[in-house]
Amino acid sequence: MKVPLDYDKPSGDTIDLALIRFPATRREGRIGSLLFNFGGPGGDGVDTLYQAYGQYRELNTRYDLIGFDPRGVGRSAPVTCVDDKRMDELAASEGSPDDAAEERGLLREIGEFARACQTRSGRVLPHVGTVSAARDMDVLRAALGDAKLHYFGISYGTQLGASYAHQYPANVGRAVLDGAVDTRIDDVDLGLQQAAAFQRALGDFAKSCAARGAALCPLGADAGEIVASVGRLLDALDARPLPAASGRELTQSLAASGVAAALYSKEAWPVLIQGLTEATRRRTGNTLLMLADLLSGRREDGTYSNLTPANTAIGCADGAARYTAADVHRELPRFRRASPVFGPWMAWGLIQCTDWPVKGDDDAGEVSAPSAAPILVIGNTGDPATPYAWAPALTRELGGKATLLTLKGEGHGAYDTGNACVRKAVQSYLLDGKVPAKGTTCD
Repeated sequence: MKVPLDYDKPSGDTIDLALIRFPATRREGRIGSLLFNFGGPGGDGVDTLYQAYGQYRELNTRYDLIGFDPRGVGRSAPVTCVDDKRMDELAASEGSPDDAAEERGLLREIGEFARACQTRSGRVLPHVGTVSAARDMDVLRAALGDAKLHYFGISYGTQLGASYAHQYPANVGRAVLDGAVDTRIDDVDLGLQQAAAFQRALGDFAKSCAARGAALCPLGADAGEIVASVGRLLDALDARPLPAASGRELTQSLAASGVAAALYSKEAWPVLIQGLTEATRRRTGNTLLMLADLLSGRREDGTYSNLTPANTAIGCADGAARYTAADVHRELPRFRRASPVFGPWMAWGLIQCTDWPVKGDDDAGEVSAPSAAPILVIGNTGDPATPYAWAPALTRELGGKATLLTLKGEGHGAYDTGNACVRKAVQSYLLDGKVPAKGTTCD
C-alpha cells in the first residue's frame, strides 16, 4: 500500500507499506479486518503474524487478520544504519561504562551510529514515528473498506493504537491494547519503572528456580542467592567474556540482554536456567548468546533485522528530550537502586537520541480519546517490559469508555501467555462486542 512520505505534502513522495492478510475463515459471520501491531516499536508485523498466526486462530473465524510493517520497519521503507558485522560489534560492546575511557567509547559509538543512520536513511528519518504510523493505519482502514478500525496492539502497539484513537476517535472500532505503555511519563521515569519491573521479574524467576531444587536449579539455595549469582556473572564477564561454539564471545552486555530476553516469557525460564548454569558451571556462553540474539533481531545466519535501527529512529522521533552523559551520572544512583542488575544499562540507554540528526516531537504521547468507542486495556502484574502500573495509567489517559483488564501473571503481555480467563475476555469483546466488567481480574 502506498502512503505519503510526508503527510504535510500529501501529493509528494510516497513509500510502500508491506502487508499480510489471513482472510476470515467464516465469511458469513465476518466482522471486518483486525489489524495487529506486535510492538518494538521496530518490530515487524508481516513475519510476526505469519509466525504467530496460531495464537489468533479463533479471532480469524470472523476477522481478516492483517499484519503490517509500520513505516521505517521491516519491508516498509526500512531505516538502515550499519552492516551486520558492525551490528555484532555494537551489540557486544560496553553498554554500562565503568570509567572515563569506556564512557567516551560509548558516546563515540552512539554518535557514529546516528551519523550512519542519517547517511543511509536520511530521506525517511524525519517521517517515521507514531503519529505518522497511526495516520497510515487510517489509510489502511479505508483501503480495506472498513468503516471502523478494529485493532490488536501489544506493548508499543498500545501506544500506536492509543495515538490512532486520539487522532481518529470516530473511526475506532473494537480495540485491544495489551501490555500497555504509559505515554505521559518522561524517559527517566519510564526507564526507572522498567528497570524495577525487570528486577522484580528476575526475583520471580529466582524464586521459581529455587523451588525446583538444586538438581534442576544449580544456581543457589534461595532466590536472593540466585539473583546475586546473576550479578556476579555479569561482573565477571566485564573483564573476561566467555567463548561460544559459534566463535563469538558472550560479553557483559550480551549476557545482560540474554537474561532480560528470557524474562519476557515464563516459558523461557527453563532456558534461562540452562544458560546461567552453562555460563557459571561450564564457562560457555552459547545459550545466553542465543537469547541475546532474539532480543536484538540477529538471525542464525548472522544477519540482522532492522529492529534496532527502527527502535532508535521511532523512539527518537517520538520524544523531544535529548539527554547528556551528565544527566545519566545524576540519575545512575536511582537506576541502581531500582535494579542493581539492569539499572546501569537502562540509565545509559537515556543517551541513545543525544546525537540523533532529527528533532523529536512529544505529540506522540498525547492519546486522550474520550469520545472513542470502548477500548480494552490489559496489564500483567508480572510484566517486566511494560510494568503493570502503565495499564491503569493508559486507561485514564484514554478516558471515556476505556476499560482495564488485569492479569495476575508473569511475562510480557497477557493474551499470548495463554491464560484462559484473558483469552475468553478478549475473544468475547472482539467477537461479540462484550466489554469486561470494570475491575475484572484474571489469575
